[in-house]
Amino acid sequence: MLNTVKIKAPATVANLVCGFDVLGLCVDAPFDVMEIQLLDRRAVIVVSGDGFSVPIKPEDNTAGASLLALQDQLEGPIGFKVTIHKHIRPGSGLGSSAASSAGAVVGANYLLGNKFTKNEIAQFALHGEKVASGVKHADNIAPAIFGGITLVRSIFPLDIISIPAPDLFITIVHPQIEVRTKDSRTILQKEILLRQAVKQWGNVGGLVAGFMKNDHELIGRSLEDFIVEPVRSTLIPRFHEVKQQSKAAGALGGGISGSGPSIFMLSSTERTARVVEAVMKEVYGDSGIEFNTYVTNINQKGIEVIDAPIKQQASEIL
Repeated sequence: MLNTVKIKAPATVANLVCGFDVLGLCVDAPFDVMEIQLLDRRAVIVVSGDGFSVPIKPEDNTAGASLLALQDQLEGPIGFKVTIHKHIRPGSGLGSSAASSAGAVVGANYLLGNKFTKNEIAQFALHGEKVASGVKHADNIAPAIFGGITLVRSIFPLDIISIPAPDLFITIVHPQIEVRTKDSRTILQKEILLRQAVKQWGNVGGLVAGFMKNDHELIGRSLEDFIVEPVRSTLIPRFHEVKQQSKAAGALGGGISGSGPSIFMLSSTERTARVVEAVMKEVYGDSGIEFNTYVTNINQKGIEVIDAPIKQQASEIL
């Protein structure tokens, strides 16, 4: 059995405009790199590989909480040390906590000989998401683990459905401001009108059908949100400018990535995606806000092993 493994944990785009807490997709960039090591004692240790501040107590850490949940299903002196090289900024809306939560348990499961199923791994990762946002939601961890586009039909019991992913390009702008998931949830309406819900259900169904039929025009028509975006967009400077000008440049549509502040747009061609990137840079160029942009693809693999070094004694790890 190997004692250490290195994995790549990619970013994810959750909600996909109309699918609050149920839809998500995995992207090629950005991504975190994590090293998970097997210990011969019952402990969970989380370390920053690049000096980024992380909670010391594993129960207060997204990766640590997920590993503790997995460890509860094991017998004997088995523990884990995870070192995280963070490239997905927390509070970016790009699934930073999901990358840590899911990445840690995917790596640990690999070291255990893939003892647990993907669905079970997602169950463990939910504990990390609860640390980050206060609730268990799987719209980021599902695509991170399964890859591609996923639908979370239910949390209790957990029911994750993979959806065929069309050949689309994703353009992302990340304004360098932080929007914490916990904070962005507190401003949401607790009740909505039935007519709003009906329109939202229609768009969710249309979007899923568009993905499955590879119907880009239907995908574009369905990328509307009548419930969450009108509220959360107030937290993101120049959101409406980016959205309107990106669609004018040829994007199918898009919106807030997760809880924000990142904004994503879907395009049929890479050329259009690059034009949309230029639009995003122009909108934020004179805003005084630092930002990053990405032009990327749908990642069909999700979290993957990128290096599995030779065996070493677990007692030598620390």
